[in-house]
Amino acid sequence: MAKPKLSVVVTRRLPEAVETRLSELFDVTLRTDDTPMSRADLIAALQGADVLVPTVTDEIDAGLISQAGDQLKLIANYGAGVDHIDVATARQRGVLVSNTPGVLTDDTADMTMALMLAVLRRIPEGLSVMQSGDWEGWAPTAYLGGRVAGRRLGILGMGRIGQAVARRAAAFGMQVHYHNRRRLRSEVETALEATWWESLDQMVARMDVISVNCPATPSTFHLMNARRLKLMKPEAVIVNTSRGEVIDEAALTRMLRAGEISGAGLDVYEHGVEVNPRLRQLGNVVLLPHMGSATREGRMEMGEKVIINIKTFDDGHRPPDQVVPAML
Repeated sequence: MAKPKLSVVVTRRLPEAVETRLSELFDVTLRTDDTPMSRADLIAALQGADVLVPTVTDEIDAGLISQAGDQLKLIANYGAGVDHIDVATARQRGVLVSNTPGVLTDDTADMTMALMLAVLRRIPEGLSVMQSGDWEGWAPTAYLGGRVAGRRLGILGMGRIGQAVARRAAAFGMQVHYHNRRRLRSEVETALEATWWESLDQMVARMDVISVNCPATPSTFHLMNARRLKLMKPEAVIVNTSRGEVIDEAALTRMLRAGEISGAGLDVYEHGVEVNPRLRQLGNVVLLPHMGSATREGRMEMGEKVIINIKTFDDGHRPPDQVVPAML
């Protein structure tokens, strides 16, 4: 007798090819519209599915997991970050959690560099004046930005993405510095031409650009708080393509408005879609709608990893990208 197919619930619309393959392999329930599930819908999914495939827009907390049915055995996250999932509680309930690491490294690093260039060279201001038809021609002092080459870049978090940013920055002629929980091996530092700072405070105070590339954990919440932001040079800029909670957004907004920080490029926000309205009003800020990983190739590779994790679990083996609390 053939083994019954796993019941899989997907919380958001995924690329069509990924949805088709999931439907071929499993008894899958797909979303008909591309909106986040309500909490009630998530509870219903957890109570009826063998596998849940959530995204970063789904808050899978302890209260939600406590209402899961006994048949739920795997949360196969569509994304690398799992700070929206209470992995420890899932583990206690006997539910495995997997993610999709590695496939978005280059995409996110590309966007980090794009934001640096956009802020330093005032690209949005130039785009705006051209689209409005207000450009009156070239002038020697118009839209003066800053040269990228020679600037000191401080990378906060030197994992896969941080290292990819370092390689790109070096190609642009930037001086690469970093702060990380653990220092990289000497041969990796040499290859990246990167200088390690044990003290984050000392690094922040000396950099021209800060790039936030660390995950959201209890220890990184408001790591760039008001005190640390005040250490930045007035002419420095900060870029965040990681998680919004790492920066105290209210403090950053105040300092940008006061001219205490020259500019910022943000793809993520402390309160999700509820972006500080005063931040939106600033001309020295480039804001993007969490699109750092938004490439067709990346989304497809994320889907492939989700499928491999579920299929491997269905075959009785540990998912290759299983997340355990010790990894966080």
